[in-house]
Amino acid sequence: LDCIPNAREKGTPLKLPPIGLGCWAWGDSLFWGYNPMNDGDLQQVFDYALSKSKKEPVLFDTAELYGLGRSEILLGNFAKAHNANERGKTILATKFAALPFRTKPESVVKACEASVKRLGGHPIDLYQIHFPNAYANAAYWDGLAMAYEKGLVQAVGVSNYGIDATRACHAALAKRGIPLATNQIQHSLLYRYPEENGLLQACNDLGVQVLSYSPLALGLLTGKYDIDNVNQIQGPRKSLFQKTVGKADFKNLLDSMKTIARDHGNDVNLAQVAINYCRAKNTIPIPGARNLRQVQSNYGSLDWTMNSEEVKFLDQ
Repeated sequence: LDCIPNAREKGTPLKLPPIGLGCWAWGDSLFWGYNPMNDGDLQQVFDYALSKSKKEPVLFDTAELYGLGRSEILLGNFAKAHNANERGKTILATKFAALPFRTKPESVVKACEASVKRLGGHPIDLYQIHFPNAYANAAYWDGLAMAYEKGLVQAVGVSNYGIDATRACHAALAKRGIPLATNQIQHSLLYRYPEENGLLQACNDLGVQVLSYSPLALGLLTGKYDIDNVNQIQGPRKSLFQKTVGKADFKNLLDSMKTIARDHGNDVNLAQVAINYCRAKNTIPIPGARNLRQVQSNYGSLDWTMNSEEVKFLDQ
């Protein structure tokens, strides 16, 4: 596969922005109720995010599993609508699905080539293993290295990796002179295990940047849902939300978040508090957005920073 050259030179360190944009919902009808009629809204989200790239590149994170390739196709199409200079301001990240029947390094390379095509033919800025597979992890790391050496990707990462697997992957790639750039993990005010079990610290020690997915806990931390409207939610999120919104601890957390939001001005919302909590923990949150209002809210979080006292207040 011949890739269209990227503006970013291979081998240069991957410089990531303070937040990114998760694109799971772009194309996923099972969990998020994706409808192609809303592709215009998603194009608006992409264009708005790109408009924020004056100082920092813009990170879009997808995966071959999201909509079974539809999310990658959408991102590729949206990027094509912009000139080469604007395209050079994007960081397109995607992920290899570590499915049981994929057990060889060549599986990673083949999947990567398909993702390159769907994303528009450019080398992928960041290619990640989506989740571990105990029977083939080492083969996948070889596959990442092969994709990197072939020029299909410019940086490599992992996702949903614990401490031991992250260290092992980091060491395996280092033997081939390839840095492990990232580990994408679930992390939010409602899911703090990476802080408690040492995973964040281990990544920091290795120089592996942490991407926090679901920083809004699938929308729970926006404050939009309560016991009165939770039944209006469609899809698998409903049962999860029903188990959470009535709990006293959850209500107390939202109250604490509201206190911090008020202290930073009338335009600050709970979603921004949740995003900035992840930033304060030295991670790069990648909240999703399906419309202009949501992406504007996400980027509004960059207008202020959470101080150490506020972090302690939320950690109580």
